[in-house]
Amino acid sequence: MTTTITALSDPDYRPFSRRLAWLASDADGNPVGSAYLTLFTRPSQAHLSELELAVHPAERRKGIGSQLVAVAADAARVAEARIVLADARVGSPADHFLAQCGFTVGLRLIFTRLPLADVDTAVLAAVAEAEHSGYRLVSWQGVVPDELGQTFTEARSAMDDAPVGEIDYGPDVWDLDRTKAAALRIERRGEHLSTVAVVEEASGRIVGFTELVVPADGRGDAQNYSTAVLKNHRGHGLARWLKAESIRQARDRFPNLGGLLTDMVDTNAAMRRVNADLGYRTTHEVHRYKLTLSEQTGQAVQDQ
Repeated sequence: MTTTITALSDPDYRPFSRRLAWLASDADGNPVGSAYLTLFTRPSQAHLSELELAVHPAERRKGIGSQLVAVAADAARVAEARIVLADARVGSPADHFLAQCGFTVGLRLIFTRLPLADVDTAVLAAVAEAEHSGYRLVSWQGVVPDELGQTFTEARSAMDDAPVGEIDYGPDVWDLDRTKAAALRIERRGEHLSTVAVVEEASGRIVGFTELVVPADGRGDAQNYSTAVLKNHRGHGLARWLKAESIRQARDRFPNLGGLLTDMVDTNAAMRRVNADLGYRTTHEVHRYKLTLSEQTGQAVQDQ
């Protein structure tokens, strides 16, 4: 089978990354597969790239996926990236394919969902309304208010020690401009960003937060983004408190919302416990694979 790989222009502009795209076609010009490679432009993450690959089910095991991986890996090398990351649902064809292509599992992600119709409102209210001496909750929609912007940005360092498995993500540096830009991107998509944060009374500083992004029409499932508490403030039930209040607000503001989605590394026992206590249930698991690049072009593996 003759397969042609064509490089495409990707119109998706992002401030801290760029994407390369390829289309695989058969001898008659019919599309049979595609690949996207995200290259990160921040110096601290320039060693990383992320691959999204798809091959039509009827065209698998003809070497198309292997050709796309080889093309993407070569492009990553040219861009001086050292690692290619790719996700695959555990047990799926992609899971087996990536392993055969020389990728190794860097971490395992647990995906969970909370059906809002099943929430025990009495339990939720008890958690959300419980007193936490020395702390109080604040919340906002969209871009962080000016008076909280800097302390919220600094609180993002609570993510620095989150479990990352065998993957070197590099330092993830935030400043106020990036914090605001991230919220504005969500706003431009038409989606709703809701943030709940916990403030230490003595210092007036934010020491923990959770973010939720709701679809534009307020239906379907919302996605939890980051949830984190600064190290010196852990062990007081603040993460559970934050998430309970976030759930309560989501139910009140978006009555047609179906559920909330979140994911976490399987070794993050504390967050898994919080989510389970609040009613989140596992939907599936994903392997995040990594391919460490050599200087030479890799050999294709005949599988997908």
